[in-house]
Amino acid sequence: MKVAIVGGGAAGMSAASRIKRLNPKMDVHVFEKSNFVSHAPCGIPFFVSGIVRDVEELCAYTADFFREERKINVHLNAEVVDIEYGKLEYVERGKSRTYEWDYLLFSTGASPIKISSSKKVYYVRSIEDAPKIRAVAEKSEKIVVVGCGYIGVEVVDALTNLGKKVVVIEKEYPLPDHDLEISKLLLNEMSKYAEVKSEEAVEEVREVGEKLIVETRENEYEADMVISAIGVKPNVELAKKLGVKLGESGAIRTDPFLRTNVENVYAAGDCAETTNIVTQKPDWIPLAAPANKMGFVAGSNIAGKRMKFPGALKSQMTSFKDLEIGKTGLSEKEAKKHGFDAISVTITSRATAKYIPNGELTVKMVAERNGRVLGVQAIGKGVAKRIYAAASLLYKNAKVEDFFFVDLPFYPPKSPVWDPLVVAARKLMKSI
Repeated sequence: MKVAIVGGGAAGMSAASRIKRLNPKMDVHVFEKSNFVSHAPCGIPFFVSGIVRDVEELCAYTADFFREERKINVHLNAEVVDIEYGKLEYVERGKSRTYEWDYLLFSTGASPIKISSSKKVYYVRSIEDAPKIRAVAEKSEKIVVVGCGYIGVEVVDALTNLGKKVVVIEKEYPLPDHDLEISKLLLNEMSKYAEVKSEEAVEEVREVGEKLIVETRENEYEADMVISAIGVKPNVELAKKLGVKLGESGAIRTDPFLRTNVENVYAAGDCAETTNIVTQKPDWIPLAAPANKMGFVAGSNIAGKRMKFPGALKSQMTSFKDLEIGKTGLSEKEAKKHGFDAISVTITSRATAKYIPNGELTVKMVAERNGRVLGVQAIGKGVAKRIYAAASLLYKNAKVEDFFFVDLPFYPPKSPVWDPLVVAARKLMKSI
């Protein structure tokens, strides 16, 4: 049996590896239009900052590893240009070829939403662009960053660490997926290092000599460089050629087995929809952890081992300077948008025992009035372990009382007896 995987990112290589492990006789071909596989664009800000020295470190494995160790036929610089049922056409290093398939997986990922046609505007998506972004940033004095989601926050952190003068333009407020209680704390810290312009939307970016002018309705900002991180859109054009149906988000619609509406055609990763575990509705969650697992599940099913993907919580983590920020599940505004009768509590507590000073932690917990927790956000010190714990509990539809009674360990340098998650739950129990 022949398997074609279009896209060699996290989902594609996870699927290919799973197929070969379960059924080594299957002929698996991966078609990747870039020069890298198993790549991690989330690491680009850390390459720009200099923490990561070699761009190839952003790849979990090399193409040769997959070819030699896992016997996967990896085609680099190979762009699939046309597709029909049972056959695809691709151009590899300038030569046009065809491949006949029995099973097909779309793992085509997502592309940045463009704000300008100018080649001087850079987008944080392809690791092939990372060396150029770093080289231009190092030579620039003033840089405008458009968008302040997770990638935007990390880009601003990297650029300010390099000593650059940074202007941040965000049409809402920093980390717009979060609630204001969390975002305001980030804004206060970020404003110490960069000029942050909230509630401004970029209308035009134009080149004036060697400079760029970023225009909003309110102001104009001059820059040596512009980096845009306003979001991404799923790559679905090839799938549409094959008659694959899309969901409301514009990503590929899949069932729990990652099957599309076309027989023997699957989709996984940033190009595909999945289920939001909290809402139990279709959702588009273009994040690395779900993408890897979706690839694993799709590969299992293609190889004949029946497996369902239960969905994802949209769990995320980032940091800015000494602040950690994390979220799992729904924010309060997201909960109300989905029609939940939501209540919430925000608490600020110690991240450690009081006799071992190590900063504070702010936690916001959102729940239904019936007691089911819908989401947790946190900012400060020691955020990661609280988000990990919260995600584990949310995955099992835990109630506020479960968060209160969960047996989190006491260890003075890392957690007080009354962990901030437990304190938030205790306070929220009074409203249920």
